[in-house]
Amino acid sequence: MLALAFIGDLSMGRPTDHSHRTAWLAARLAAEDGGTDRDCQSAHDVSLLRWSGCTANAAGFDQLLGDDVAGRDALFEMTLPINAERAAAIVPLAEIHCEVSGEIASQLGMDDQVEAGLRNIFETWDGRGNPGRLRADDVPPVVYHVALASDLEILSRARGLEAALEKIASLSDEKYPAPLVQRLQRTAPQWLATLDENQPQGPTQDLTLVGRDVPLELIADVADLKLPWLAGQSRQVAACAAATAAQLGLDANTQALLQRAGLIHAIGRAALPNHLWERTGRLTAADRERVRLMPYWTFRAASHIPVLKAEADLASYAYERLDGSGHFRSLSAAALTVPHRIIATAVALVALRSPRPWRPAFDAAGAAQVLRDEAAQGRFDAEVVEAALAALAGSRPRTPAKAAISLSAREADVLRRISLGESNKEVARVLEISPSTVRTHIESVFRKLECSTRAAATLKAFTLGLI
Repeated sequence: MLALAFIGDLSMGRPTDHSHRTAWLAARLAAEDGGTDRDCQSAHDVSLLRWSGCTANAAGFDQLLGDDVAGRDALFEMTLPINAERAAAIVPLAEIHCEVSGEIASQLGMDDQVEAGLRNIFETWDGRGNPGRLRADDVPPVVYHVALASDLEILSRARGLEAALEKIASLSDEKYPAPLVQRLQRTAPQWLATLDENQPQGPTQDLTLVGRDVPLELIADVADLKLPWLAGQSRQVAACAAATAAQLGLDANTQALLQRAGLIHAIGRAALPNHLWERTGRLTAADRERVRLMPYWTFRAASHIPVLKAEADLASYAYERLDGSGHFRSLSAAALTVPHRIIATAVALVALRSPRPWRPAFDAAGAAQVLRDEAAQGRFDAEVVEAALAALAGSRPRTPAKAAISLSAREADVLRRISLGESNKEVARVLEISPSTVRTHIESVFRKLECSTRAAATLKAFTLGLI
């Protein structure tokens, strides 16, 4: 949950303590509203997971607003002009967000109240919200607690407390119920003062994180949803890094650490807008500097997610190069350990073997030649490169797990293609079937997975081991 909160805050352009502060406020607002301990816990947990679906619709917001991070930041600071056309375009993006965050709550084994809150997180008192146009008392109360707490946290930073409360009051019986707004008006000054004196960096003292242990792959899959063509690649990096360590004879603990670091190496990407990664031309100097910060943000995760401190630290070396040309530290060979060299080589190899918007995937021979050339020029460790190539050559395709849900071979093929962001026409061309047949298979997949969006189907299929 802490990792997902961190990714969510980055995706929304928010300070990385936003979700923690919102959780603290929402739990107290639920109590002030006469809520039970369960209600307070739900408000806390929904706050931490509220933005967990943000990576899934990042591509849509980037296309709509030109910058998915800054655009959504403006949207929730209520400074983004919303005309009818833009409002209509946001609806399906909200649906994707709600379905994915609800699925994440299900995977985490959260309370039903938490899942219901996340699946309806953009509903409003007046019935104009999303995704189901619920109104008034049909909206789960936790939605109001979290929405009010989040708006107070965001607007008080952006406009000051007095202006924030005025804006919130203007939305009474429109976005949230008036009696709840009145309760917040009485308590907000004291709560914010307390927050500012004692910044919560993790679960509040009187509330704990709940749920079940789940594979770290869930974090990898959520991070990879940010760019459709990245689906499953953090898993591939993790497997390649661990296998390379085994090839080099490193101990089991180091192999496991590299595997976990590979799974979370891309979480810092959430801080950067999608268009930086999808340009076909050369980046400007300013944009290159922004890209260099991706591993920095992965490193910063360590301070917010203590249980992943070692993994986040190692993952932040994923783009260093032996000649000092990498980022974000620009270290040279003497400062880079074997695990540092392994994670960097694994990331580069998987990227070369995968398609990008500006180039097709390299075949095995082509990727090997590129890496060997880079090693000859002093950017990669030649021994590690050979170990990684041997590990990848000896790897077997992932065997789908036995799950309660069964997809046909063709359904799995279609799902695998749409998980990479391909349109129905593109899938039809690759698989040599008609677009209508693709549509039929997608409808069947959605029905079996109980999903209505491609992003949610992708996440569920990966977590169930179906693709």
